[in-house]
Amino acid sequence: MLIVRQKRIVQILVVSIAAYVLLAFGAYALQRRLLYPRRGSGAVPELSGATLETFTGTGGNKVHALYAKAPDDAPTLVHFHGNGEELADMVEFVALFRRRGFGVLAVEYPGYGLSRAIDPTESAIYRDAELALKDLHGNKGVPRERIVLSGQSLGTGVAVEMASRGHGARLLLLSPYTSIIDMANRYLPFLPNRWLVRDLFDSARKAPAIQTPALVIHGTNDEVIPFALGRTLAGLLPNARFLPIEQGRHGDLFMRGGTPLLDDISTFCHGDARQASR
Repeated sequence: MLIVRQKRIVQILVVSIAAYVLLAFGAYALQRRLLYPRRGSGAVPELSGATLETFTGTGGNKVHALYAKAPDDAPTLVHFHGNGEELADMVEFVALFRRRGFGVLAVEYPGYGLSRAIDPTESAIYRDAELALKDLHGNKGVPRERIVLSGQSLGTGVAVEMASRGHGARLLLLSPYTSIIDMANRYLPFLPNRWLVRDLFDSARKAPAIQTPALVIHGTNDEVIPFALGRTLAGLLPNARFLPIEQGRHGDLFMRGGTPLLDDISTFCHGDARQASR
């Protein structure tokens, strides 16, 4: 009887270990489908006063962006979207900040929308983001001191990387995370995520060296990226102000924050030098 019980225990252990290994392998193999779930329709964004820009990078890859030129010497927001959006979804964002007197360059990721045939990776997204920024500065003549790097959700990691490379004079982060490993630990805490995650977007590691003034905005009821991660990242940025949006969720910051939030963002982007208490 004891031997039968021991065999059963061994069988259960073997099955459990096999299931765990399969789960870990599945998470590793499918992680980019989870991280980049929205390839989009490839719809062409249309907005009066804005143009669809196409840049050609090394190897012939095409980078697409929606561009609205800044009036006079106003700042230009270079915006990096969330992982569930494509360029056509950025029309409302571009229009919102144009009404506020800003220029906007919304950049689409490889693997999304008009570039959905390309496989998205962290390095490919950085490559295309930097190509768009270099075009904005070199060909359109927008100086670094009038560029605000803006990111939402997944895009905050892109904005942080661009800031770490010296692009832009200000950094606007909407619903940011510290790293994809930290996000994986939230959803799959039982897996060895430090060894499984391929696209790190490790903003927490880069943040302490970024001296760029930053405004970090996060909803207190964010159901996708924990509020605590945004607050932590703000604490790691040397010149950040953290702005919590009470009852704000992942996709409703502008609705919850309303005009006061837009006023705060406008003041920051125009060069308000106030420093945050953290």
